[in-house]
Amino acid sequence: QLQLVESGGGLVQPGGSLRLSCAASGFTLGNSAVGWFRQAPGKEREGVSCISSSGSSTLYVDSVKGRFTISRDNAKNTVYLQMNSLKPDDTAIYYCAADRHYYGLRSRYTYWGQGTQVTVSS
Repeated sequence: QLQLVESGGGLVQPGGSLRLSCAASGFTLGNSAVGWFRQAPGKEREGVSCISSSGSSTLYVDSVKGRFTISRDNAKNTVYLQMNSLKPDDTAIYYCAADRHYYGLRSRYTYWGQGTQVTVSS
């Protein structure tokens, strides 16, 4: 069974950090591009960051540039999203998605995780 599982979300104060993980089972994540998306209450889903299968290409939405870093460890079949200097506007459910094709920040990926909640609040 092909599955993506996100972890690492939680409650953090403004200015704090979290590292999200996206672990794959049932397939080799290293053959896939991976995107991180988020959806806040009452808002549309937004592409946050993505990484190509080789890791040579990454993209970030403007609002997280300089604060978030995407990376991958193909030996662990996992992609990470390091989030620093978190702001209340970063509060959302964060999803990872994977596909053999590199769709950038578009939501066209085939496989999706269930999401992990990130709440930034004092």
